[in-house]
Amino acid sequence: MKLQTRLFIGGEFVEARRGGTIETLNPHDNSKLAAVAEATEPDVDDAVSAASKAFPAWRDTAAADRGRLIAKLADAIEAHRDELAEVESLDTGHPIRDTRNLDLPRTVAVFRYFGGMADKLQGSVIPVEQGLLNYVVREPLGVVGQIVPWNFPVMFTSWKMGPALAAGNCVVLKPAELTPLSSLKIAELVREVGFPAGVVNIIPGYGNVAGQYLAAHPQVHKIAFTGSTMTGRKIVEASAGNLKRVQLELGGKGANIVFDDADLNAAINGSAFAIFHNQGQACIAGSRLLLHEKIADQFLDGFLKLAASIKLGNPLDPATEMGPLTSTQHRDRVLGYCKIAQEQGGEIILGGKAPADSALAPGCYVMPTVVRARPTDRVCQEEVFGPFVAVSTFRDDAEVIEIANGTSYGLGGGLWTSNLQRAHLIARHMITGMVWINCYKRFNPGSPFGGVRGSGYGRDMGFEAMTEYTTPKSVWVNVDAKIPPFYAR
Repeated sequence: MKLQTRLFIGGEFVEARRGGTIETLNPHDNSKLAAVAEATEPDVDDAVSAASKAFPAWRDTAAADRGRLIAKLADAIEAHRDELAEVESLDTGHPIRDTRNLDLPRTVAVFRYFGGMADKLQGSVIPVEQGLLNYVVREPLGVVGQIVPWNFPVMFTSWKMGPALAAGNCVVLKPAELTPLSSLKIAELVREVGFPAGVVNIIPGYGNVAGQYLAAHPQVHKIAFTGSTMTGRKIVEASAGNLKRVQLELGGKGANIVFDDADLNAAINGSAFAIFHNQGQACIAGSRLLLHEKIADQFLDGFLKLAASIKLGNPLDPATEMGPLTSTQHRDRVLGYCKIAQEQGGEIILGGKAPADSALAPGCYVMPTVVRARPTDRVCQEEVFGPFVAVSTFRDDAEVIEIANGTSYGLGGGLWTSNLQRAHLIARHMITGMVWINCYKRFNPGSPFGGVRGSGYGRDMGFEAMTEYTTPKSVWVNVDAKIPPFYAR
């Protein structure tokens, strides 16, 4: 397979101005996959300049025509699904069974949704005093900068690009330096299906160089970022120079609540998916497992058996259920939280280490890990971002609401119960952007995705995402010649 390694600027693949490269590694064995061009400030300037030049024509392109081009990109991604899935698995460590059957179909669905949404963005007429017409139109912002994370790069590329392009903006997208390869493959398809030069620009680079400069750039009118809360704060600071709009989807510490009347088999399977899918590297992961004390032992018995049976291995093996973490540094960080848990009196009841299989030793693997901890412990308050779940118990609804809301985050959370009245009540009281009832980690292109508090603001997907990439303009028209001017003579 030929991997694309150059920057995509102004419709062409180019080398980095300063000639630097970034090594991207296969987390299965830490072998080198490619040396990708490293974007720095001059390359960001070039990309922003290309996007600025392309914007007037793209803005004025009929919305239906923009939508048809986005739909063609969705078709091209679908036609290259297997190739893109393999690239994604090689670069991220995400099992091929998931990249092929979940990530790529979801990516296609998002582009198709926003392709269809391009000509659905409507204005409004405001009822004002007689003799005047007031209407409101929504206009694109211009050049938008987008920074996507390393955990689901191909999917997040669609989440960011889809609504921005449909609304008539031009894009400068920076993939994470750890996992740029699938975004660059999409750049090849962008060129293949005929997007005008400069409408889409993709520039891998380090966050503290290219990302920071993009966030501060005076010709960028919005920055959309998915990543850590700490970096999100830096993005906000960098954006202040020209008061650009900011959209942040940040960390999470999802509470996954199991009540004593839940269907335990469904809750066990759903809770395992909530935390162990993609090695727990998901901001919406159900990383705090809150169990009613009446069923805690019974639930844990089944949950531990299931977690222990998860098959770790090469992500390109279709039988693999959990692959490596995306980098050695991140693996070490996750294992460091096992020590933190023990130092604070927590009990590791499963995992907490790398697997014993010597074939996996060169890679970034961590066993599924389950820890008993108090809700105030660090592992229940800080985002671990790995196959690591902290288990606590509760007595009643009031206590579990307090525990669930007892972190600085507010992205997603879930609950398992057969009591529908309780389900709606708990969902109402959870301070999160999303709540799942008797399921977890479900999403759809038509449904808004995002958080509150330390998990950021703004929304990906849904109609809300379209409005995130536009600004309203109010137009007043005097339609009655009888209205006199203020200073008539």
